Amino acid sequence: MVSAIESSGDKGKEQSTELLIPLDRYLAAGVHIGTHICTAFMKPFVYRVRSDGLYILDVKRIDERIRIAAKFLASFEPSKIAAVSARLYGQKPVRKFCEYVKCKAFIGRFLPGTFTNPSLKVYFEPDAVLITDPRADSQALREASEIGIPIVALADTDNKAEYIDLVIPVNNKGRKSLALTYWLLARQILRERGELAKDADLPEPPHEFEVKL
Repeated sequence: MVSAIESSGDKGKEQSTELLIPLDRYLAAGVHIGTHICTAFMKPFVYRVRSDGLYILDVKRIDERIRIAAKFLASFEPSKIAAVSARLYGQKPVRKFCEYVKCKAFIGRFLPGTFTNPSLKVYFEPDAVLITDPRADSQALREASEIGIPIVALADTDNKAEYIDLVIPVNNKGRKSLALTYWLLARQILRERGELAKDADLPEPPHEFEVKL
């Protein structure tokens, strides 16, 4: 699975000449702000390290991976995609994402067995899983990997990538970052499906995906 997705990414990298949105909008949302820790897998996505030791992600790689992930997820039956977020700041973005994409949202505590125990009322058999944070959503990540379901995950510099088929390197802790990332994913998936014109936006702006404080 990894090689197939990565190869499509190489093609996308060659063809993508412009960012999905202006650079300043990415920067304003803080999608590039990493942590003071960087795992070996995430190092290729790092643009630089600030003087205070904070790792900064490469916005071009973020943009590239959003495109790849959207194209990949658009190939699945919408109702068979599970989007997961235990983190508070990811819950509204996931819910709004699923409203547009027509997939299944799993927010808050992920009940063990949701993907693996058919006797549970909440049992769901996905064809693809989108994870907001590999650490916070570790239960869903493990279950999806056990049953061989392809996993797309938002990953910050401190995340590990075991069992993940496609990483979207991004600040997966920030309120504005998560809102913009899920807004872009939703918009790009609808464009890939032909449900939204290539130059059209969603009817709501990214801030409508944000958790209100």
